[in-house]
Amino acid sequence: MGVLTLLTDFGYRDHYVAALKARLLHLAPALPVMDITHGVEPYNIAHAVHVLRAVFRDFPAGTTHLITVSDYGASDAGAVATPAWHAAEHAGHYFVAADNGLLPLLCDGVPAQLVRLASPDALPTAGAAPAANLQPVSLNPTRDILAPAAVRLALGQPLSSLGPPVTDLYLLTNRQLRLQDNRITGHVVHVDHYGNLITNISREAVEVVGRGRPAAVHFGREIVRELRPHFAAAPPGEIVCTFNPQGCLSVAINQGHASELLGLYFDSQVDVRFAE
Repeated sequence: MGVLTLLTDFGYRDHYVAALKARLLHLAPALPVMDITHGVEPYNIAHAVHVLRAVFRDFPAGTTHLITVSDYGASDAGAVATPAWHAAEHAGHYFVAADNGLLPLLCDGVPAQLVRLASPDALPTAGAAPAANLQPVSLNPTRDILAPAAVRLALGQPLSSLGPPVTDLYLLTNRQLRLQDNRITGHVVHVDHYGNLITNISREAVEVVGRGRPAAVHFGREIVRELRPHFAAAPPGEIVCTFNPQGCLSVAINQGHASELLGLYFDSQVDVRFAE
């Protein structure tokens, strides 16, 4: 038996998390279930991907991650005519989610092993051939489709037993770094609970492009000419630029809310410039 994690945008005020856990108790009473968070901003795929990418590798290999954010999926037209739900294997972990662009963002493309989930009634028993039909629209995709599939994976059933293999996904693309000889241009990809601005500029990119040269971080009207070892390595109220534990360049204010005080938010531009 493996571990099942939960990542949702259900929040903490209503009964939605309890209803999901009640469903899981009916499906597998002894299955260990761990909360990652239920505080993802509603329908915010980028937020969900950031949180999941930061932590999923800390769980044991083979863990199943149930992601219920925007669980009816997505389409270019904005309305979902034929919703789809998937299960995938990536980096030794399993993921179950709606076809909403989350999996391609998490895996930087289509996962190598990906199946489209069949309806609960059509799921074969262990050892039977995968179901060929696609599921009907469910009034509650998390309860009826995602949760049962995640439980089956966590209990050790193979990915192939959940549905037919597919390669087509609703695609969203990450903002890419722009690398020049003396500059890296990135963007804020997440604002955390403390107001820290997490960017897509990695420590590796800074080391490769910088080649040991002094670096200055530019954002808004500010220039910070020193990278600190951690968030508290400056007096309270002072701007701090540092790499977080995931190796992402972050802009913070010690004991302050950097996003509000600096006027920077998701997708704001951040540059690292090096001496010529």
